[in-house]
Amino acid sequence: MPHDLIVALGDRHYRVERPFGSWPQNTGFVTDVTVDARGHVFVMLRHDPLVHPADPRVIELDPEGHHIAGWGGNDIADSHMLTATASGHLIAVDRDMHEIIWFTPDGRRVGQLGQRGRPNSPFNHPTDVSIAPWGDIYVSDGYGAALVHRFAPDGRHLQSWGGQGSEDGQFVWPHSIWTFADGRVVVIDRTWNRVQVFDGEGQHLETWYDFYQPVGIWGDAEGNAYITDMVPSLTKIAPDGTRIGRCRPMLNGAHGLYGTPTGDILLAEGNPSRITRLKLLG
Repeated sequence: MPHDLIVALGDRHYRVERPFGSWPQNTGFVTDVTVDARGHVFVMLRHDPLVHPADPRVIELDPEGHHIAGWGGNDIADSHMLTATASGHLIAVDRDMHEIIWFTPDGRRVGQLGQRGRPNSPFNHPTDVSIAPWGDIYVSDGYGAALVHRFAPDGRHLQSWGGQGSEDGQFVWPHSIWTFADGRVVVIDRTWNRVQVFDGEGQHLETWYDFYQPVGIWGDAEGNAYITDMVPSLTKIAPDGTRIGRCRPMLNGAHGLYGTPTGDILLAEGNPSRITRLKLLG
């Protein structure tokens, strides 16, 4: 008899469905997921760039998970995070090439930040990117640095903040980032088991604890933050920092996550490699 797994985040209940989606078998494993305004799902896959340089890094699925296309093998070496923008572009974080790359939905490269293959120009193995509702671009630079970089919409570097350390405003491993319409910039500080909240100019506002190696973040239109960690758990936090709910919908943890236009939540699991869908009920 099949099991029916139901989880709750506050007053919202979800059915756990996995695996969600299908695509041609290849060597990659899932590292992130994002959704565009049409509801199309884009799954980021990580490969060894020296062994499988041309295998697809991004898989496009329709809203119900049917395979449409795969691309990115010639442009992305080391897949880390992927985000859809309001303008209809997709932005990929190429961690080991020290580059943030803009693509059209069909995989055509149209822009970048950083200098490919050149560390500290300005990135040193960046981790994530967020386009703020006010237009600025924020990049967490976590594997070789401990910084957040802020850029103007035209790509001009405006500031960097952070630095290695455990004090407020410093980072050990800034792994993921999200920006909210109320001006908050929320940064996952993975190794230090905390989440830091800043204003748009890097002024520290508060710190959230009660996580074990937090990994990914997504924010909804109401200003709530959804955070995955390696317990593994998914936590929903209100704009004022109050915890709304927590559940355990994945087996070993989700490296990334994103919400759909219909209210579902997609989780990017790396072990085993798959997408889990939390289907909103009622």
